[in-house]
Amino acid sequence: MHEDLSKFHQQVANLFPWPTTAKEWDQYRLTNDQVNFFNENGYLPGIKMINENQLEILREELFQLINNGRDNSLFYEYNSNESTDPKTILFHALGEWRITKGLHDVLWNPAFIIAASQLLGDKPVRFWHDQIFYKPAKQGGVVAWHQDYSYWTRTKPIAHITCWCALDDATEENGCLQYIPGSHKWGLLPKPVIAGDLHGIREFLSEEQKKQFDNAQFAPLKAGEAIFHHSLTLHGSGENKSSRPRRAFVINAFADGVVSDSNEPLLAGVPVVPKGQKMEGQFFPLLFNGI
Repeated sequence: MHEDLSKFHQQVANLFPWPTTAKEWDQYRLTNDQVNFFNENGYLPGIKMINENQLEILREELFQLINNGRDNSLFYEYNSNESTDPKTILFHALGEWRITKGLHDVLWNPAFIIAASQLLGDKPVRFWHDQIFYKPAKQGGVVAWHQDYSYWTRTKPIAHITCWCALDDATEENGCLQYIPGSHKWGLLPKPVIAGDLHGIREFLSEEQKKQFDNAQFAPLKAGEAIFHHSLTLHGSGENKSSRPRRAFVINAFADGVVSDSNEPLLAGVPVVPKGQKMEGQFFPLLFNGI
């Protein structure tokens, strides 16, 4: 039985050097141009997040979770294949921060938390939940176009951000993310089946939105780079038809002060946070409270 690492609200393996001075923090800060790009387009690609040594550690942890994690009760969700197409595979799981040291410590990666704070309007950053995705070579399945917040309406207000980090080079051929620039200004759309029809969301779009949808932008990444996106930005990813895997982890966070909007469990196995009560405690730790 694994120790539940959610009890530890700091790094446990010291995988990511922690700045001790304002000058050391500055190396991780986004520029004004990057923040402005995010505010205008709803996403920001190409942020260096992890180095080669950290990459190898996280890839090995991911390998172990994919091959040996099915019976681990610490996962909130574990889908060895969430694809609705039996000819393709989409591994998707939530809760790895509770299980492996590296995927726990990435929550306290200075490159993540300082950027997340800036993009949330220089707010303190609190953890929501994590995810891992694996699209195997030749048969990796799609992630349908969607807005993250459409799955998170059990929390409010909308003050959420997503960081998607590549563990392999993500390309058009192996199913990198695609975005509709500016779609975070459209408001909340209906919730599609996450691993269903790639373009299913189109039936809910206006004619003007469909025109913008046709101008989707691919967002390729190098391994170790990340994309940040707003929780209302429309995004998806196609099949992996390449000879290489496409592996990634995701950190979902929100500005401190977000509350529960449900009297049901917010995540499987996590105690209920009563409706209207602030999200905090063991499973929703404060990651960053400013310098």
